[in-house]
Amino acid sequence: MLETMRAVGLYRYLPIEHPESLLDVEISKPSATGRDVLVRVKAVAVNPVDYKVRSPKEKVEKEPKILGWDVAGIVEEAGPDCTLFQPGDEVYYAGDITRQGGNSEFQLVDERIVGKKPTSLDFAQAAALPLTTITAYEALFDRMNISRNPDENKNRTILIIGAAGGVGSIAIQLAKSVGLTVIGTASRPESVAWAKEHGADHTINHYEEFVPQLKPLGFETVHYILCLNTTEKHWENMSKSIAPQGKICSIVETEVPLNLNVLKNKSATFVWELMFTRSMFQTEDMIEQHRLLNEVADLIDNQAIKTTLNKRLTPINAENLREAHSLLERGTTIGKIVLEHF
Repeated sequence: MLETMRAVGLYRYLPIEHPESLLDVEISKPSATGRDVLVRVKAVAVNPVDYKVRSPKEKVEKEPKILGWDVAGIVEEAGPDCTLFQPGDEVYYAGDITRQGGNSEFQLVDERIVGKKPTSLDFAQAAALPLTTITAYEALFDRMNISRNPDENKNRTILIIGAAGGVGSIAIQLAKSVGLTVIGTASRPESVAWAKEHGADHTINHYEEFVPQLKPLGFETVHYILCLNTTEKHWENMSKSIAPQGKICSIVETEVPLNLNVLKNKSATFVWELMFTRSMFQTEDMIEQHRLLNEVADLIDNQAIKTTLNKRLTPINAENLREAHSLLERGTTIGKIVLEHF
């Protein structure tokens, strides 16, 4: 007889207010093969990708679709080809969007995109970090090629648009750790306070023009921009405030084509970041996500970086996940929302 496990999934893609948008379900418990580890899920975080995948569409699933791409848990089984983890190891990871997500009691994930859980954090604190950490790390160091040497970053600036959100909260800390001057955008007193608490040197309002706000702070332009909010909405402001030969990275797909010509005279770079690229395409450097998660775990345990958890919900069930999705869809979330315990 097949073992089953509890999970939260969907058959139809519905507005979050609909009671069947997310359902408590029972599905088969999988087994680890190859380089997969089977993880006992202890906590999961929610991200915009969850509600974007769940957004209303005509498609109907025959088997429950499981969302959730931010997990902390304990390795239950390791596939025969695993070399990085063994049963009992505490781990954290974001997973692979082409596979079932982590809103289930157990989840299969390739060990090459899994990191050791920071020992100084509980499972909920750790689950707040992987997707946003990988996104921020890859955006800064892989896409914009920012130096890891603080001496090389003296007098260099980064503008982070949407600094109080999940990715912004960790991007501020990573940027500060390599010596950059960080300017975050935030529009409410509580989001300004959160950005500064996590290390932002300055904040400006993303609802107003950037350059007139940067000049009183002593900056004509900035060397790097990380856009974590509507790309086309901020495109003109970004093109005006980026320095000659500067670099802009965005994680938010556009509704309309961008006019790249506005960057030509400045020889400025524009680049995308999607943290699922490595797992989606099984790139040769997939293991870099394992390494970066381990590196950040060490930074956390050395108190150089802190978790971005801001709200806990218990237990992991459809009702609480619907609440979390609803909160995220409002677009005003500060930090991360995490669910723990089945």
